[in-house]
Amino acid sequence: MPERSFRWRGRSFPICTRCTGVLIGNVIAYALFLMWAPPWWVCVTGCAVIFADWLVQQLKVRESTNPRRLITGIIGGYSLSTLYCAAIKIALLWLPNLFAKG
Repeated sequence: MPERSFRWRGRSFPICTRCTGVLIGNVIAYALFLMWAPPWWVCVTGCAVIFADWLVQQLKVRESTNPRRLITGIIGGYSLSTLYCAAIKIALLWLPNLFAKG
């Protein structure tokens, strides 16, 4: 929906504001993961934040705004991508053990 997207030079972005935030959060997570990653429970909480914003809007309790969509999208995208990176890191650390001769 055009009203849920940012506008640039008179044209709407092809994706919504929340998805734009998720993409920004993904880039930040991938850039920072090797330097620092929050604990898993912080990431799960971040995923809950984006879900709660979406749920409140779906239940028509309160209409979300574009700034809120952007912020919750960044938080959710960062959190989910950090969890993905952590899962991949754990899998790569355990992979040699699967093939070790013992």
